[in-house]
Amino acid sequence: MEEETPETTTASTSSTTTNEGEPQSDEHPWPYLSAMFSYSDVKDSSYRMKCLLCLPKNVEILSYRNSPSNLKKHIERKHPHHLQKYVELTTAKRKRASGPPTPSSKQTTLTQTVSMTPQKTVDKAIVNYVVHGLRPFSIVEQEPFRELVRDLVPNAKMMSRVTLTSKIEDGFNKMKAALTEAMKGVEYVATTTDCWSVRRRGFIGVTAHWIDPENLERCSAALACRQLRGSHTFERLANALHDIHAEFDIRGKIVRTTTDNGSNFLKAFRVFGEDENNNEEVAEESAQSEEEGDGADEEEDVEYIDTAALLNEDDGFEFQLPRHQRCACHLLNLIASEDSFTATSSDAYKKLHHATFGKCYGLWNKCGRSTLAAEMIEDVCSLQLLRPNKTRWNSLFMAVERLLRISKEKGEGALRAIATDLKVPMFNPAELAFLSEYAAVMSPVAQATNILQAETNAQMGWLLPTIHLLQVKLDKVKLQLKYCKPLVDALLSGIQNRFGHMFMDAELVAAAILLPKFRMTWTKDDATIKMGIDYIKQHIEDPSMQPGEVTRSSSDEDDFFSSLQASKTQDGVKQFDAYLSCSADHMDLLKSFPSVCKLSVKLNTPLPASAACERLFSIAGLVFSPRRVRLNSRLFESQLLLKMNKKFYSFK
Repeated sequence: MEEETPETTTASTSSTTTNEGEPQSDEHPWPYLSAMFSYSDVKDSSYRMKCLLCLPKNVEILSYRNSPSNLKKHIERKHPHHLQKYVELTTAKRKRASGPPTPSSKQTTLTQTVSMTPQKTVDKAIVNYVVHGLRPFSIVEQEPFRELVRDLVPNAKMMSRVTLTSKIEDGFNKMKAALTEAMKGVEYVATTTDCWSVRRRGFIGVTAHWIDPENLERCSAALACRQLRGSHTFERLANALHDIHAEFDIRGKIVRTTTDNGSNFLKAFRVFGEDENNNEEVAEESAQSEEEGDGADEEEDVEYIDTAALLNEDDGFEFQLPRHQRCACHLLNLIASEDSFTATSSDAYKKLHHATFGKCYGLWNKCGRSTLAAEMIEDVCSLQLLRPNKTRWNSLFMAVERLLRISKEKGEGALRAIATDLKVPMFNPAELAFLSEYAAVMSPVAQATNILQAETNAQMGWLLPTIHLLQVKLDKVKLQLKYCKPLVDALLSGIQNRFGHMFMDAELVAAAILLPKFRMTWTKDDATIKMGIDYIKQHIEDPSMQPGEVTRSSSDEDDFFSSLQASKTQDGVKQFDAYLSCSADHMDLLKSFPSVCKLSVKLNTPLPASAACERLFSIAGLVFSPRRVRLNSRLFESQLLLKMNKKFYSFK
């Protein structure tokens, strides 16, 4: 039995609805059938349609929203002679739908906008999220992430893990090319390097830094965080560093490379570096070998040497590393952690130092080993105690400073309550005074470390003024001390031993003089200032005589005597004298003196500390997490450097 189409005969007037997704007012859901049916209203999940062919009889048909099939059934039963016309109307509608789109006057909805999102835009967003969010590559295979993308962009196709890694490697290669091109227009470049060991792998990190000659702002980039297999010997480090410099075509532009004080780095630059004292060491080694050879001549035994092995041996002359600069922050860390212990030669200081820090470490250990102790300290003091870390600069000073802050804000009663609850000895007044003096002495050291380890504002010219001012501050604070005078003497002795030779480096002195912030006011030592000024006058260039212009003459005789013509104009020295007479202290002042500016950029391009590599390794630790220990070293470096160098490349 044929199913009856729901039809009703009613005299009721049509109503309107304003629900979202339903026809508004008299809007017809199927306009191409308006000649046969008119729209009345909505009932549940169906449209109520009125048949115009049944007039004057009022016949209404219920039709589902997704199909007018009930309307067709009504035509077949009640008006079969109009069936052909119905088919023609529906066929014409399908043809219009398959033809070229016509402009619509309706406002585009959010759903329509999302459906029009190009696949290329979706892929770019996914790659950026993985790279800059330091996400694992397997996230594109996780169903919750795939559902998120499908919900946001229903028409998007989800890329595979293979496609993702391919895009990251391609972006890495393009980023390297863009970075190499950016450094081609730079005349002077400095690098920092360090080694990093994590989860049974060793890496060498290298960062590059230069000063933009247009705006005199510091620019930085990460060049490599490459796996270094085998022992980190000086030869292997030198070879890896040389290869990275050559890879970015900056070997001839590097003015200095800053590293920590590791023995392998020191020997690498001592053997392969271009420092002047290297030649003396090589000469001493040659003289020693000659003396040994003279003794061997007295014997008549003949020694046979494998010539193939001799030819393959690296004699140290295949490549040359740039000048070496020891990390100033690492030196300060050694002064604060190792040289300061020489103060314990004083019996009174030693006794008070051991007693005070013994109680401090008792508190720190209790707080670090017990969650109940940590919660109790936070409830009493509204602060947590900081624990010193041997590998972290200034950590002991910051831990002592936190104890003194609690004592100042909450009173000594808070410390006494903590000591009583944790069953550790309480500080006596002399020990609290000792901690206050210790913090006062180490505060300038911490400030100097923070200044020198900056990356955007710090320049090589900041090194000597900072160290000199540190010595002055320590001398002043010593006058007010009762217990920590031996500590000040130990710090001053360490500074002199580790930084004293740098004040004899004319290039470092000149770098400070060529910064408008310091000029000649940072020291009262006339001999030091004179050494820097003499260096500047010897190396400053005349901007009116560009390379190649001096030797442009028709004969060799003119070329030979061209230096006499250049000496007649001392514009470079005149600019330097005018620079010294100015009172402004901003960097833009250098733009008024091109010769001074060029030499200042060259000398101040290096960084006094290698903290940039430490920051690189900090981000690397987030990428190379415990759950990603099987990550390929090449992909690890690609993701890390794309994250660090995002201003040199963006995915398209």
